[in-house]
Amino acid sequence: MNKKSIKKYTYKNSGVSINTADNFINKIKPLVCKTHNKRVLDNIGGFAGLYDISNFNYRNPVLVSGTDGVGTKLNLALKINKLDTIGIDLVAMCVNDIVTTGAKPLFFLDYYATGKLNVNKAHEIIKGIYKGCKNSNIALIGGETAEMPILYKKGDFDLAGFSVGLVDKHKILPKKVSPGDILIGVKSDGLHSNGYSLINLLIKEKKIKLNDKIGNKYLKDLLIKPTKIYTNLINLKNLKDIKSMANITGGGLSENIPRVLSNKTSAIINKNLLCRSSLYKYIVEKKIISQNEMYKTFNCGIGMVLIVSNSKANLTVKNLKEIGFSSSIIGHVQKSKFKKVFYENNL
Repeated sequence: MNKKSIKKYTYKNSGVSINTADNFINKIKPLVCKTHNKRVLDNIGGFAGLYDISNFNYRNPVLVSGTDGVGTKLNLALKINKLDTIGIDLVAMCVNDIVTTGAKPLFFLDYYATGKLNVNKAHEIIKGIYKGCKNSNIALIGGETAEMPILYKKGDFDLAGFSVGLVDKHKILPKKVSPGDILIGVKSDGLHSNGYSLINLLIKEKKIKLNDKIGNKYLKDLLIKPTKIYTNLINLKNLKDIKSMANITGGGLSENIPRVLSNKTSAIINKNLLCRSSLYKYIVEKKIISQNEMYKTFNCGIGMVLIVSNSKANLTVKNLKEIGFSSSIIGHVQKSKFKKVFYENNL
């Protein structure tokens, strides 16, 4: 009688390699530990990250949390085979949201999921997350790497991040915004990480081409430029004068500014002060996206909007320059029935 061969079922046969994951952890450990400070109470590899929040000298400390991903900018990163900056985007998307509350971001965790773990590619991604954490002055205290061949095609991956910050309760933003207040636009670094589903569609339908030259750069290099990190706004000399901050992410200017307006106010923006970079001029000159669509899809050159009283506007622009941010007055707040953004040629 022929003996039937007995199939051995192992985790590795299902497409998941514990050894590869262990090798990956060992490879990124030195990098991750470089982001740690004396408040990080454990090392990478444990079940949870520990962070000491004692002695911050806050009267009523409030924890602020944020989570986000990079979206379909990942598709672009894969297409042009540049993975070392996408992690910066991931950190920026989380910490910039936290900053809008007036909070100081403290630490970060990442989630990386893929069909089959490629240690070298994953290391490139973690290098970006490391850079983002260093630029934000926060600690990378943990994360998760998941290998799921059933859910992800070969070469595909996804990223998500989570961050926590701290703010004194009486300093939480937004505060009350009033008619006559001024909108200050803080310059962005390109498209950041929003609107890329539309960008990918334009690439697919050959309305724009990655190797198009814009000035002395290629379009692909401008599109992959990482999201600007705004954590240094917490060090603004006159931070107490800021009434609201809006992070211009998905939904562009049109959807994000109303989120930090008070009831019965709207924002008036001088549209002549938007879309000044060569990248935006390139998109506008293609005449394939309407102006209104631009305003509600992209940041249009403004990565963060601060709202202050009229008397503090010029001082704020000056102080922003001192901490490395280029900014300008782009509009004002007016009385209105609806929280909305209106675009005019002149203020």
